[in-house]
Amino acid sequence: MLAKERHLKYDCCVEAAMFVPYARLYQFAFRIVSPLLPWRSPQLITGAGSAGRIPKLVQELHVSSILVVTDKGIVKAGIIGPLLEALSAGGIQTWVYDQVVQNPTIQNIEDALAIYKAKGCTAILAVGGGSALDCAKIVGARVARPHKQVSSMKGLFKVLRRLPPIIAVPTTAGTGSETTLAAVITDPSRHQKYPINDFCLIPHSAVLDPSLCIGLPPAITATTGMDALTHAVEAFIGQSNTRSTQADAIEASRLILSNLEQVYHHPDSIDGRNAMLTASFLAGKAFTRAYVGNVHAMAHAIGGLYGVPHGLANAIILPHVLRYYGKKAHKRLAALARASGACSTQHSDEETADAFIQRIQAMNKAMGIPDHIDAIQEADIPYLTQHALKEANPLYPVPVVLSRRDMESLFRIAGGCDKKKAARS
Repeated sequence: MLAKERHLKYDCCVEAAMFVPYARLYQFAFRIVSPLLPWRSPQLITGAGSAGRIPKLVQELHVSSILVVTDKGIVKAGIIGPLLEALSAGGIQTWVYDQVVQNPTIQNIEDALAIYKAKGCTAILAVGGGSALDCAKIVGARVARPHKQVSSMKGLFKVLRRLPPIIAVPTTAGTGSETTLAAVITDPSRHQKYPINDFCLIPHSAVLDPSLCIGLPPAITATTGMDALTHAVEAFIGQSNTRSTQADAIEASRLILSNLEQVYHHPDSIDGRNAMLTASFLAGKAFTRAYVGNVHAMAHAIGGLYGVPHGLANAIILPHVLRYYGKKAHKRLAALARASGACSTQHSDEETADAFIQRIQAMNKAMGIPDHIDAIQEADIPYLTQHALKEANPLYPVPVVLSRRDMESLFRIAGGCDKKKAARS
């Protein structure tokens, strides 16, 4: 079945010549109605040791039984134990689901949901990276929509119900899931990865405690940090940004450019970790309102087919896509580079944009992130293209609406396919 899907031709109606006007009209309409939509931010609790305030936060919700969604790595790191003890001391029953995998699956959702129902939970505490937070959010969606399958929630506004209270405690600085309306799920049976977007998925509270990030492996620090930078960049250069999202994207970019490599080399820096958590939160706020773009669409397709971690895929793809956009992105990319302090203000937009892209590539190299995704196979590119275009168009307000041929070219570039072919010949 997968081999057949890989070679499906992308529907001709989305070819650029026919599709661009429709996509831009769709995006324009969304911008017009956007101010009327129920945007909100979670209650924010920050600072070293702020996780100690979680029991009181739960008590204020009048919750007596809570599901804790996390992964084995967080449990092994000893983060969950003290938190469970503190909750228990406050008279709160806790039930732990710690089987979340790197790209959370539909099975993860259903297994966690079963515990939630069986134990009579009325709230969810998510502790971990973006995978744990996304898993918790979709569990909440299934609680709110018990008769609706995860696959039917794909896309925009398919939940439309109030979720149980969700407290998000990120232990990585990257996805921004603690403040976004998005959650990403993987369907291994179909080799697909897709986002679910709805205002009700924004957590009720976010606890940003930098002490929980101490000791995070350098590779994860690097890829999650570049994931946050991708959020900020795609939000800023898109056509649906606002003064607020621009400000958030600029500050997030400034913090990442100033702190990510430092934290990579000095993982015990509380100040650096705190800056990165703040950056991730702000970048998440920015893209929740202004959306992401083709980098994310490509990364989701690659993650679904090959299991490549999302942050790693974004980090590698980002400079390739920015360079492919060319002059259509120069002005906004240069504005972001100057405002965030990444580049000199004395050069042209084209020179500044190019310097910013080079800065991203230099950061990747300094942190051991490769230039290409070796997993990408030439034979899979039509399949990857189909899924990336289906996600990106018409929703994402990107600088350039890509055609099938454009997207195929970008997958070849991201996969280093020409280099592979040359090496074989």
